Amino acid sequence: MARLEVKNLHVSIEDKEILKGVDLIMNTGEIHAIMGPNGTGKSTLSAAIMGHPSYTVTKGEILLDGQDVLEMEVDERARAGLFLAVQYPSEIAGITNAEFMRAAINARRPEGNKIPVMEFIRKLDEKMAVLDMPEEMAERYLNEGFSGGEKKRNEILQLMMIESTFAILDEIDSGLDIDALKVVSKGVNAMRGENFGSLIITHYQRLLNYITPDVVHVMMNGIIVKTGGAELAKRLEVEGYKGIRDELGLEVVLDED
Repeated sequence: MARLEVKNLHVSIEDKEILKGVDLIMNTGEIHAIMGPNGTGKSTLSAAIMGHPSYTVTKGEILLDGQDVLEMEVDERARAGLFLAVQYPSEIAGITNAEFMRAAINARRPEGNKIPVMEFIRKLDEKMAVLDMPEEMAERYLNEGFSGGEKKRNEILQLMMIESTFAILDEIDSGLDIDALKVVSKGVNAMRGENFGSLIITHYQRLLNYITPDVVHVMMNGIIVKTGGAELAKRLEVEGYKGIRDELGLEVVLDED
């Protein structure tokens, strides 16, 4: 079992503090969801975990199996088993999906032990079939000309191929119609198991109808204010965030996400 720990994390951007002491522990075998109003720091948390250079950690720790993630470069974090699916994936001309994923897989394997071509092709065909993706998607340039739904499916395909230990899915449901949402959820659910954990950032209960979380966190004003089971997300769908604010006596203070 692997563990990702966030301890008293404070993060600023351009001298403005966004995260104000986030605490979170996630193990493999678990799916966690973070919900909260716009501008409360959810995407800032994902960016800080992966090492986005625009975000400055001013206090706290991020540990992966006891290793200090903050001492790692972004590529080292990825090779160590962290994966981030962002809201707006970049388009990269000249690099095909297949080339990108094979390079990413090999980056996590020991030197001199690259994945054999036929093994890669078989695995790629298998995972694309799970996501109902046509074969020609493998030879298209990375995200170039992709629709929003295609980009989201493609990120889940990358996750399934790379087999990262912890996946942070930042609003993976954004802009998806119901059919695409079901397919993306199918891919995430196919990854569930004792060697995989995921942190899903979302605004809406609808995604969690298809990916049932083990733990739900509510983030407000740069901290996690409440944690519970899947029923907490259903409560938010009925009451909105006002019910949590009223319960905890919180004021509405929104920072940039």
